[in-house]
Amino acid sequence: MKTALALLALSASAAAFVPSAGPAFETRLYDGPGKINQKIDLDSPKVATMDTVEAGGKKVYCRCWQSGTFPLCDGSHMAHNKETGDNVGPLIVSVAKEE
Repeated sequence: MKTALALLALSASAAAFVPSAGPAFETRLYDGPGKINQKIDLDSPKVATMDTVEAGGKKVYCRCWQSGTFPLCDGSHMAHNKETGDNVGPLIVSVAKEE
């Protein structure tokens, strides 16, 4: 009986790793209410930004997609958090001064 239960548990665990019949990822652009980015470079399939931070410098990057100065944070996440109950904040990147 223990062997049968162990085999049942093993096969149930293995079934979790079998690919489903459907696609693993959606590739279409989504315009529904759950879409995060509602205004930044909407015609692009992906918004990517490259930036540099000088030694001794600091930059604060938006993660809520609401900033009027995107990709930099302008504090818009505070209104977003109040409205939605979310807790998103910026990404802060600093580089130590060279010695």
